[in-house]
Amino acid sequence: MKRIDLLKRRQARLKEDIMANLDFLIGTVGKSPSMAGHNLTTKVEGKTVSLYVRKDLSRKAKEMTRRYKKLRLLIQKLSKVNWEILKLDNE
Repeated sequence: MKRIDLLKRRQARLKEDIMANLDFLIGTVGKSPSMAGHNLTTKVEGKTVSLYVRKDLSRKAKEMTRRYKKLRLLIQKLSKVNWEILKLDNE
């Protein structure tokens, strides 16, 4: 099998994995000792913003923030594969 074919198969698989992980939240879910609930903390225009997360939603919110980290890695891998395909297409 040619290298370009392998790369295109890897590209298709990464796209599927990315599509499966689009239910995400950017930020970190944490519990403040002085508060009863949890907070989703993220940066918005250079400032830290915290949103209240109800206790019953904290587990799902943490899962969604983990999904974002996974999504970032998948996009980086896809970028590398796309670069390799681009180089081979121009030969």
